[in-house]
Amino acid sequence: MSYSLSGLLLAWQDEAAFRQEVILAIVLVPVAFMVPVGVTQRVLLVASVMLVLVVEMINSAIEATVDRVSLDIHPLAKKAKDMGSAAVLLALTNAVLTWTMILWSLG
Repeated sequence: MSYSLSGLLLAWQDEAAFRQEVILAIVLVPVAFMVPVGVTQRVLLVASVMLVLVVEMINSAIEATVDRVSLDIHPLAKKAKDMGSAAVLLALTNAVLTWTMILWSLG
């Protein structure tokens, strides 16, 4: 557990994108409990936000590992970093679509 808490603290200290996404989660998770939706929809709202945080941390780990191996510019390093970044984009897109579809259905 101490390694996990250390990882969270390091992500908060070193990763601006993670801090921004945590702030977004601090806003959106309570909102998910305020909107009049069923349990399944509420779980989807919260899970989509949490997924963004998980993928961001995995992306940060990939970037740190690639940088540890070598700071030289290499096509495989670029590929790993770009794919990690794309995973974050997909997670964010998933969250936006999930929130949009659920909130739209309330209208």
